[in-house]
Amino acid sequence: MSSRNLILILAVSGFASTFSARAIEPMVGVIARDLNSTPQTIALLAAAFALPYAFIQPILGPIGDALGKERVMKVALSLLFLALAGSFFAPNAETLFGLRIVAGAAAGGAVPLSIALIGDRVDMSQRQVALSRYLVAVIVGQLAGSSLAGLLAEWIGWRGVFGLSTAMMACALIATIIGFRGALPGGKFDPKAAILRYRDILSNPRALFLFGSVFVEATAIFSVFPYIAPLLEERGGGGAKEAGFAIGGFAIGGLVYSALVSWMLRRLGIGRILVGGGFFAAFALILLGFASDWKLDFVALLLLGLGFYMMHNTFQAQVTEVAPGARASAVALHAFSFFCGQALGVVLMGVGLRNIGLTISTAIAAVIVLAVGLNASHVLRRPRA
Repeated sequence: MSSRNLILILAVSGFASTFSARAIEPMVGVIARDLNSTPQTIALLAAAFALPYAFIQPILGPIGDALGKERVMKVALSLLFLALAGSFFAPNAETLFGLRIVAGAAAGGAVPLSIALIGDRVDMSQRQVALSRYLVAVIVGQLAGSSLAGLLAEWIGWRGVFGLSTAMMACALIATIIGFRGALPGGKFDPKAAILRYRDILSNPRALFLFGSVFVEATAIFSVFPYIAPLLEERGGGGAKEAGFAIGGFAIGGLVYSALVSWMLRRLGIGRILVGGGFFAAFALILLGFASDWKLDFVALLLLGLGFYMMHNTFQAQVTEVAPGARASAVALHAFSFFCGQALGVVLMGVGLRNIGLTISTAIAAVIVLAVGLNASHVLRRPRA
């Protein structure tokens, strides 16, 4: 299979799974009112998705290495389809939380295993560009999930958005089954071998640095997302539709990065890309702290998306090479770190908003993410051992 066809197949599931993940954020207020809950409680649906996504990674990674990444993806997408279909009928917030936990665990078999498959089949010299092409689908999924979901929620309701997510996931599952129908079967899962692979990965200082960097990056950057819609409503800056447009700026920033990545690699190199990403993200977070309406939030989130992908795509390409013989396991630990950071960031930002306010909270996040970019630039310019 050509790399182009591989990326096309993976792009369908990447789009659908990311849409389903991001669709919640602009609908927080709508869901809270319909299910007689509070926006602060419904905002935690982001953590309910992210934590299972993270904690399933150490299991899915070695299973994918042993049984075959394509086979594991088919099972994971099937479970995600069922969880999304059930969410359409959720009668209360408790049921919706339970289904988001299942959806998060199942979604853990989509993007990380796709990244590992690209690592298996694309040479390192072209891998960061190939990953950025795949990320276009993921980013467009984010854009549609954050912007279109907010718009549709006012028209067809949040249940209608879950129905649309279910239909998209059905298409992704069909594309994966047909596209990988000729995939060779894998071997058997051996827990002892999996533990040994993890021991080797965790003994690699470069791998540990990448896992730590992506954890801190996610904690700082994604902490504010679930609170954008409630904050806009509180300030009179708009509802779910405006929140969706604002959050969509993040995905547009990612698309800008995807269009420029080849030029960046030729002219800047990964060191300057990481420094630039840190500065863009830090400035954006400071701007969010002073934002008063959705248009300024949109600009800030566009810059945040550009900065994030400049750093994150570089981390992704690097992590696919730290353990070529156990690539799914390495990418799984990377995703585990990333989503643990996301979940922690949401909780910490909630504490910050209650105690020190938005401006100081986002300023602290800005300092942290700038430090990540500068430190990563210094470390990752060194040749791999």
